[in-house]
This record gives sequence, structure tokens and C-alpha cells, in this order.
Amino acid sequence: MTLVSFLDTATEPTEAMREAMHDARVGDDGYGRDPTVNELEARAAALLGKEAAVLVPSGTMANLAALLAHTRRGDAVLLEEQSHIACAEAGGVAAVAGCMPLLVRGRRGVLSADAVEARLLPPDEHRPQPALLCVENTHNRGGGSVTTPPAMADLRALCDRRGLLLHLDGARLFNAAVALDVTPAELAAGADSVAFCVSKGLGAPAGSLLAGSAEFVARARRMRKMLGGTMRQAGVLAAAGLVSLEGWRERLAADHRRARALAGRLAELGGLRVEPAAVETNIVLCEVAGGVDARALCGRLLERGLACSASSRSRFRIVLHHQIGDAEADRLVGALEELL
Repeated sequence: MTLVSFLDTATEPTEAMREAMHDARVGDDGYGRDPTVNELEARAAALLGKEAAVLVPSGTMANLAALLAHTRRGDAVLLEEQSHIACAEAGGVAAVAGCMPLLVRGRRGVLSADAVEARLLPPDEHRPQPALLCVENTHNRGGGSVTTPPAMADLRALCDRRGLLLHLDGARLFNAAVALDVTPAELAAGADSVAFCVSKGLGAPAGSLLAGSAEFVARARRMRKMLGGTMRQAGVLAAAGLVSLEGWRERLAADHRRARALAGRLAELGGLRVEPAAVETNIVLCEVAGGVDARALCGRLLERGLACSASSRSRFRIVLHHQIGDAEADRLVGALEELL
């Protein structure tokens, strides 16, 4: 039985990516001598409108390197309460960066300047002093919700008033750009640093880019070394990343259309609560009803060769990507009809 994964972290490289990986020119990236890595970093920086970028193995490391480059131990970092940094990065913000998380509640994960400002207290030597605001776009646990350029501009203005730096965790930033019909650079314009994954929806097997000013990236590159993220002949991964940055807008738009269609079908099933109107990108959140345990349900789906992710006893999520077509969506709907 072939496993179909409705998780965009499970995407496999396309044939074009495999060919590029096979033929990649490589060197020692620890010394900046891998030509394919250098090409990917330059391409990423240009797409994001930043001076420079650095390749790291994962989005988690990209965020942690940014935290280390932007803050000092004992600083406070403002995070949306359900953000990836707060909930799914093993506490690195505190354990490694030595920072105090200040959690802010967003609307489906999207932060407003008013909500952030309400969390900021007057300076006091007894309190950790806020140094950095982190925004996640799209927001994973918010169901792929997007932060718009005007909202980012408001957050940038707040950071300027209160002396904060701004980091954008854009693991799925290109999905947000498609949903809003803007460029990634427009979404990153107000950020001092921005990270995005070439894996997930873009389909490469691994890797994330962290971008910002040349000075910031130099510090982040040193943090990458400290965290053990400096690779050697990493051009074999960078080659797939370069392919992932070709034709991404059309591919991701197809994922979004399929996600909305799937949400509409699931909303008609008994035993599930799904809001098709809330599907902005490629993530569909499903609430189970009638006392069904979402984790148990995902376990039964896995027995049928269908992988989904449960975030609680009542909620699981479905993520669309380039390996999910109509046949795979039909298979999932049929399995859920049977189980519910």
C-alpha cells in the first residue's frame, strides 16, 4: 500500500530536482566555496529584497540563528502564542538563545500592532527588556493564515517606535505571496530578517534560507557554525532549492485551489467541522465532533495509508502540496466517510 502524506514536510524531490542534484557543482561551503550554494543564497536574497542570505539545514535553525544574531541573553522576544518558535522548536528561544518569550494572542495566529503593543510594558530593570518581535507568515497552527503587507507595515512602525527588531518566520512565505498576489519581497519589506523553507510546499528535500542585511547575515553565518549547521558540499541540496524557486507561483496556486475544494467536501461530512472560508492557502484545519479523538482518527487513517497530523485531541490538519492531486484527495475523503 502506497503511503499518501498530507504533510508538506514529507514532499519528495521532483525528477528535475534529482537531476539537478546529480549534476550539481559543489565545493566547501564552510569556506564559501560551493558555487551552487552561493547561487541559491544570491537568488534567495534577491527574491526577498535583502542584501544577503545564508543556507541552513532547517527552518528551526534559521529561526534560532536569527534569535541569536538579534538578541542578548536575558532579552525578551515577542511571539504569537501558537507560533512555531513558541510551540514546535524545542524551547530553543529560552534554552539556547537565553531569551524570555512574551506570548501574544493573534487572530488565527495573525498579530496586530495593537495586540503586540498591549503586551509591552514600560522599561523596568526588574523585567526582561523586549528586543525582538517574531511574525509567522503563513501561520501553521492558524491554518495557513496570512499576514498582509499593511499589517506588516503597522508592526514595523510599532517596532520603530518601541526600539524592537523584527524577524519574519516565513517558512511558507511563498504560499502567502500567492494568496495575496504579491511578491515575497513585499511581504518581507518591513523585516530586519526573514527565513523561508525550500522544502515544504516548494518541494525541495531540505534546507532553509535566512536573509537580511549583509551585516546581519555575517552574524547569522557565525551562529550557524555555532549550532553545527555549516555543511560542506551542500550544493547537492542547494541544487534542488534552485529548482524549487522556478514556477512556484503556479504550483502553489494549484495547491490552494485544491485545499479550498477539499475543505468544501469535508465540511459536508458528518463528524467534522471545517470552515472552507477560512482556507487561505494550502492548510485545512479539521475539528472532530462526537467524542472522536483526532489522534486516534489519524492513526486509523495511517493504517489506510493516509498520513495527517493531529495537533490536539480535537483537531487535525491536512496540508496540500505538489504530490497531492485529485485522486489522493478522493482517497482521503472516502476514508474519512468510512471512519466517521
